[in-house]
Amino acid sequence: MPAVTVENPLTLPRVAAPADAVARPVLAVSTAPGGFEGEGFPVRRAFAGINYTHLDPFIMMDQMGEVDYAPGEPKGTPWHPHRGFETVTYIIDGTFIHQDSNGGGGTIMNGDTQWMTAGSGLLHIETPPESLVMSGGLFHGLQLWVNLPAADKMMNPRYQDIRGGQVQLLTSPDGGALLRVIAGELDGHEGPGITHTPITMVHATLRPGAEITLPWREDFNGLAYVLAGRGAVGTDRRPVHTGQTAVFGAGGSLTVRADESQDSNTPDLEVVLLGGRPIREPMAHYGPFVMNSQAELKQAFDDFQAGRLGTVPVPHVQ
Repeated sequence: MPAVTVENPLTLPRVAAPADAVARPVLAVSTAPGGFEGEGFPVRRAFAGINYTHLDPFIMMDQMGEVDYAPGEPKGTPWHPHRGFETVTYIIDGTFIHQDSNGGGGTIMNGDTQWMTAGSGLLHIETPPESLVMSGGLFHGLQLWVNLPAADKMMNPRYQDIRGGQVQLLTSPDGGALLRVIAGELDGHEGPGITHTPITMVHATLRPGAEITLPWREDFNGLAYVLAGRGAVGTDRRPVHTGQTAVFGAGGSLTVRADESQDSNTPDLEVVLLGGRPIREPMAHYGPFVMNSQAELKQAFDDFQAGRLGTVPVPHVQ
């Protein structure tokens, strides 16, 4: 799980919650069920079964893989529409090619993030490159959906290409953790992702036995999803492992600890930490559309069928 790393974390800025910060309790731990997405790549549904009041402004998150494809096996998604929210695709291992009907797109790999604001609507496709299809290989990533408030749902689409080298790298006081701030801020350190809905997204790697207690905005919710490894969350050390999501309650800090012993194929605890300011608006969600009412959902389907969300670009033939 390379993503972005450094040889010596102690050269990085160090982050720790103040001693008087109120620790966030762990309200629940859930296990993600498995499934398939797009043309058949395996996913874990990280937020399945979690009450939306704990997720807002996040809608869903899929862990894509980790899977080691044989030649000919890599899969993607066909062209599909989106309206009313933002999709965040973070590739940890492997390569994905993106394209949308608004002209956005590119290739992301090994720590890169593609941040697509669907807004008023577009068509989108994600595919593995031909070289990966031919050779096979490791593929692992996340796709997160972030809601937009009603005032921004019909904004013009936007695409952000965030390279792994642009993320803000931080560490814990003892250097036992590497923190990659992809979006938002952590203790005043800003990540490169520009968000309409205020959020923080951090990929943390904790060495065996390492613990982090991070300052966390009190107006944000708090979620921790385990990409790989075993550890504990909260000051009462509630156990968590690969494929589980911890929901934190209110407070000014959150704590994550890696077990002293990890599996041989997972040397560290890998966790994605998410927080956002709840939108607290009605949500109507069906398939690729996230709106505020059933009437707006119907309009989105009508617009898609009428071709008003864009058209599939015609491939250029030389």
